[in-house]
Amino acid sequence: MANKEILLVVDVFSNEKEIEKEVVFQAIESALETATIKRYGNQIKARVVIDRKTGDYVTYRIWDVVAANDQINGDVEFPQSQVLLEVARMDNPDVQVGDTIQEEIESVEFGRIAAQTAKQVIIHKVREAERKLIVDAYKNRVGELITGLVKRIEKGNVYLDLGGHVEALIPREEMIPRESVRVGDRIRGYLKDVHSEPRGPQLFVSRTAPELLIALFRLEVPEVGEGMISVMGAARDPGARAKVAVKSNDPRLDPVGACVGMRGSRVQSVSNELAGERIDIILWNPSEAQYVINAMSPAEIQSIVVDEDKHSMDLAVSSENLSQAIGRGGQNVRLATQLTGWELNVIDASKAEENSEAEANKIKRMFIEQLDVDEDIAMILVEEGFNTVEEVAYVPASEMLDIEGFDEDIVNELRSRAKDALLISAIAAEEKIETTAPAQDLLEMEGMDRELAYELAGRGIITMDDLADQSVDDLLNIPGLNEERAAKLIMKAREPWFAEQNGAGERGSK
Repeated sequence: MANKEILLVVDVFSNEKEIEKEVVFQAIESALETATIKRYGNQIKARVVIDRKTGDYVTYRIWDVVAANDQINGDVEFPQSQVLLEVARMDNPDVQVGDTIQEEIESVEFGRIAAQTAKQVIIHKVREAERKLIVDAYKNRVGELITGLVKRIEKGNVYLDLGGHVEALIPREEMIPRESVRVGDRIRGYLKDVHSEPRGPQLFVSRTAPELLIALFRLEVPEVGEGMISVMGAARDPGARAKVAVKSNDPRLDPVGACVGMRGSRVQSVSNELAGERIDIILWNPSEAQYVINAMSPAEIQSIVVDEDKHSMDLAVSSENLSQAIGRGGQNVRLATQLTGWELNVIDASKAEENSEAEANKIKRMFIEQLDVDEDIAMILVEEGFNTVEEVAYVPASEMLDIEGFDEDIVNELRSRAKDALLISAIAAEEKIETTAPAQDLLEMEGMDRELAYELAGRGIITMDDLADQSVDDLLNIPGLNEERAAKLIMKAREPWFAEQNGAGERGSK
């Protein structure tokens, strides 16, 4: 059946919607198949093939080749769309179960109903194709700065028109808090994600991501865009405050001054784009401690204690600078933590000094007791940075000989005493473990392992009741036991207490 109208429809949709002709042909075939199936009461399977050059199309009825179904007297379950293998082999001896056979049947006219169905299918196909084109066009632009007009606002979600029938969504949680946005406003955002969805938006934009701040500086500061200045990181409290770390790749260039601009023009432009967000520009430093000091600006840090194992730093500041260092609601220290990646703890300098003195005295007493030295020798070891007997025993002798007042005899004697103290301590620990065994209820407690149970028993924690009496801090000095697991074990040990209390309460209520 020749049909020039089909070719006309294909040309119109293909040209107007900028979609491949093959997609439109497939949509029309699908519509004609649907119309054919409806003619037979939705009982059959059909396939339509359109000649891409002439518009002629042929319709085939499809049969599935199946084996006999003994449950229905050796016949087929769906006689309108299935045929027995024996019957199918009368025409084609090579056919197998699972194959399909087809026979040509009368085609439906490409009339008003078929055209209407085809139109709906084509529109659906066109939309799918358009959405795929959008995803393909933007999937390589994730991480870029994009600009759009506010098209509509629904329940705090902002929809942007990016032009060319492309729409992006800024979810409510990705909008700057309390930012005033109206339909028609032109705003920028960071393209955070692109993924295909059957309906709704496919481009997801953020106004709160730290990457947006970096992208804006790249736009506003030519030296950043040209690579003369590198932005090393950013942290934001969206709409309130932000910190940006920068470093210069040219020793003649001041990175902070370049980013601030003449009379603060550059940083002000970025701030205005982010609803007045106050921005601190920090000088990046390869030294972690100095980087943290810079990140805590404008607060002045008096001293730092670094804990490499916990990846944390204790920052001592004067009493008058304490509130500034912490910031409103902890904002300053929180942003510095995000920027540097270190867990930062701000403490009063006077208290830090007291804690430091107490710790030094504790270590000094330990040296006096375990090494059998006088207070002067113990104090020298503390002042030189020795914290444990192990360090005295195994630090290279050459380093100890550099200490003023220490000669070879003193160093050898200290190292010998330290090794003896470690040996005595190890023997005592083994004897304690051998003589002290945990109770059965502690050994069998959920979450407990044998090694930890014996370690607890060696510390006098023998039963579940003993464990229940402990606090988390009491257990944190046990090797390999972190705060989370210690808390869980203590709560598990206390479960019998709660059960007894609940039982007593129920008896009382009766």
